[in-house]
Amino acid sequence: MADAYRPLYGQYQQQKPRTRKLVKAATAVTAGGTLLLLSGLTLAATVIGLTVATPVLVICSPVLVPAAIAVFMLVSGFLTSGGLAVAAISVLSWIYKYVTGKQPPGSDQIDYASYKLGGKARDMRDRMEQFGHQQSGAQASY
Repeated sequence: MADAYRPLYGQYQQQKPRTRKLVKAATAVTAGGTLLLLSGLTLAATVIGLTVATPVLVICSPVLVPAAIAVFMLVSGFLTSGGLAVAAISVLSWIYKYVTGKQPPGSDQIDYASYKLGGKARDMRDRMEQFGHQQSGAQASY
């Protein structure tokens, strides 16, 4: 009975309301912004860590050990920062393509999962309504 008002998969893709696109855009900005923020924080932490640690290590140990540690910190910090920046740009690009309807790889799976999840939510709502009616009928019989 719940299947009577479910839209077909093809029709579901055509009936995307404006609010849904706004939610997708907000998600894209949140995900991409978070990754860009992490990239910037990692870069800043790398520079601050090198600034603080290098003089202490140079004074307290031989020259080669702190130099190796400093180079390791520098390389790992820049690689992490760059990797997070690339990930952020990739996520923003994919979500932009998805929101504008260009169907990037994997978008059909997301649409299908969204359709299935919506169907399950409607089924659960119907079951809860039926359960509520059964409970109110049982209370009236007492």
